[in-house]
Amino acid sequence: MTLDLTDAARQVAGPATPDPLIDALFIGAGAMKAGTTWTYQMLDLHPDIFFSFEKEIHYFYAAFVDRSVLSDQRRMANVRDKYLRIDPGQNHAAGVRNKLHWAANYMDGPVDDLWYRNLFVFRRQERYVADFSNLYALLPAEGWRRIAGKVGTLCVLYTMRHPVKRLWSHVKFHLELTGQAEVLDRWGPAELGRFARQPFIWNNAEYGAALRRMREGLPAEALRPVFFETIHGDRAGFLADIEGFLGLAAHTYPAERLDRRVNASQTRAMPDFFPGLFARDFARIAAEVEAEGLRLPPSWADVAAG
Repeated sequence: MTLDLTDAARQVAGPATPDPLIDALFIGAGAMKAGTTWTYQMLDLHPDIFFSFEKEIHYFYAAFVDRSVLSDQRRMANVRDKYLRIDPGQNHAAGVRNKLHWAANYMDGPVDDLWYRNLFVFRRQERYVADFSNLYALLPAEGWRRIAGKVGTLCVLYTMRHPVKRLWSHVKFHLELTGQAEVLDRWGPAELGRFARQPFIWNNAEYGAALRRMREGLPAEALRPVFFETIHGDRAGFLADIEGFLGLAAHTYPAERLDRRVNASQTRAMPDFFPGLFARDFARIAAEVEAEGLRLPPSWADVAAG
């Protein structure tokens, strides 16, 4: 019998179960617009890492924070938009069959441990199952404790980016995604400040709080915090570091993929007033990250200065 994690979160986490939910789980929990999509696309090429068809499953966020992210309606919309589009001239029957099989598991219920495990039904010999979701950066400490107690080996990657640049990118991306990008041509400090401070955007900026929750709920060796600037300063070196973190053999990644940009938002200059709207907040956040024992990238000097 599987255990619903939402109910489990109310209990004191016990020792790891002898029948783990997943034997080896690699979680990507980066802040929104901090490089998780590029990291996912590269590590999906590694022969020892298995991703499901859906990059952002959000299971643990649904279990510990908000069930509605995996409501029937949201999952149906996701299947409609991603998995029911078939081109007989381009698709292969076996691939279509596998995606429809996976989509049937995704639409199954209830959304519990068995549901989650069945999303990885096509895993073969890969050592790790991987699950990347920006929403996981918002999990409470007790959620991390419970996850750690339910899997065999757990490795968690948390990525951060220069706070001003990340917030501006997040604001642009959301407005473009929702067809509202034109408001940026007329919004002033008051409108942009109110929009950016909405919890669904702002909470992604609270790196210190996220780190504290993770460190409270996870074994020290299970967490790897990294900076977007470090990733893109040496992409091949970063991938090698993650392979070492996971204990995997080195993989050779195509050079053209290493340099590819993903999820780039429209080129739109940041207003001169934008950094000043949040300067005191970001100086606090930078200090909190340093208090967690991390050295800030040199490009964060303006943030740390306040």
